[in-house]
Amino acid sequence: MEELSKFIKITVATSYLEGQSDPETHHYVFAYSIEIQNTGTETVRLLSRYWHIKDENEKVQEVTGDGVVGQKPVIFPGKAFKYTSAAIINTEMGTMRGSYIMESPTGVQFSAAIAPFLLSTPHTNH
Repeated sequence: MEELSKFIKITVATSYLEGQSDPETHHYVFAYSIEIQNTGTETVRLLSRYWHIKDENEKVQEVTGDGVVGQKPVIFPGKAFKYTSAAIINTEMGTMRGSYIMESPTGVQFSAAIAPFLLSTPHTNH
């Protein structure tokens, strides 16, 4: 059977939430918007998520859970699901990467990787 994960396209956009952050207490909040696009011919359902979040001090947070934003979305062929969530780190910059566990209608589960992306305040120069 062909690898289903190659039909899942994941794009990410991030933004720094200055109004919710407090640099004096090392509290930096970032929003990330995800679009999960199904370019294949089979419907898929997102079952769970895994995130690996690392700040500039090498502090790692690992987050796992059912679905995303309280949902286990079904994504039909040629369609996409979009959502926005947030991450909090202790430095002006960090990285996130992860994966989703997806399932086909036949019960085949597979992992869809989320490539690393940067969390960065607007004035950070590295």
